[in-house]
Amino acid sequence: MSIARGYAAFSPTAPMASYTFERRDPRADDVHIEILFSGVCHSDLHTAHGEWDGLIYPNGTDYPLVPGHEIVGRVTAVGAKVTRFTPGDLVGVGTMVDSCGQCVNCLHGQESYCLKGATWTYNSPDRVDGTTTQGGYSDAIVVKQDFVFRITHSEEQLAAVAPLLCAGVTMWSPLRHWAAGPGRKVGVVGIGGLGHMGIKLARALGAHVVAFTTSESKRADALALGAHEVVNSRDAAAMAAHAGTLDLILNSVAVAHDLDTYTSLLSLDGAHVLVGIPAEPHPSPSVANLIGGRRSLTGSLVGGTKETQEMLDFCARHGIVADIEMIRMQDIETAFSRMAKADVKYRFVIDMASMKHAA
Repeated sequence: MSIARGYAAFSPTAPMASYTFERRDPRADDVHIEILFSGVCHSDLHTAHGEWDGLIYPNGTDYPLVPGHEIVGRVTAVGAKVTRFTPGDLVGVGTMVDSCGQCVNCLHGQESYCLKGATWTYNSPDRVDGTTTQGGYSDAIVVKQDFVFRITHSEEQLAAVAPLLCAGVTMWSPLRHWAAGPGRKVGVVGIGGLGHMGIKLARALGAHVVAFTTSESKRADALALGAHEVVNSRDAAAMAAHAGTLDLILNSVAVAHDLDTYTSLLSLDGAHVLVGIPAEPHPSPSVANLIGGRRSLTGSLVGGTKETQEMLDFCARHGIVADIEMIRMQDIETAFSRMAKADVKYRFVIDMASMKHAA
């Protein structure tokens, strides 16, 4: 065992606080990683506050909880059977650290849809010893090599690479599945941590990108991110002008809203893909709106291991990283508060060097 230092939630209402805990010694197929940067995802906030108990986590949240699943670090040790990594390698870890590896979904590289349940990076039982996984708000982590990803971005970009491990691949997976590219028109709803990555990736894939926002103040930002067009979704005339024109819509909004507003913008056989998870259900969509254009209302989870490495390599080739605000570990509660108000452009990332000075 080794000692790790991090920050944890000790109850749904207690503020995050310093926490010292044990990490296992690397098993034969494990990689020990010194964490350099950890992105702050809205999922971290939901889980820390117990807001997904019974919804995403049937057994609730196991406290103390160390969140964090957008991890970039350096390999410090490897198990005897590890062949893909050596000490000194720059690597990433995303939302999963294991799966059954045997079901049809796992065998096709879609481990997030493991029929026996993926092992999430935090608040999930380890498949070997049953202990609860603890995430990236810490100075080190031990992960099975199959769920560790090679980072080829420059070291100066590492902090901004961290959000790619969740926000990036969450948008990449549906873009690839629904074949976004030249000749395709892609809408991105919501310009936040997920949405801003959707704009960047869709543009780099060659699609025509239309960004949708309720905030006129985000128009210039969306264009700077790569959108070809920006539509204020509160402008009925602007929305009507796009009716029946979009092949794919990625909807990253995580609050309940009228889905028909966007579904009606789809062309024949278009897909409206939900990637945000609201605390309350969306209003029931109109069946007529789906039938009338043979449209699909569907969802997408974070991508599997093959897609994640593919996305990272694509982003390195195209110079794509997240837009971030760097914070100290000690400032996580302020970051949570701001994130809840959508007051971040567009992802907080923790500099784990700050743990050396954490109280």
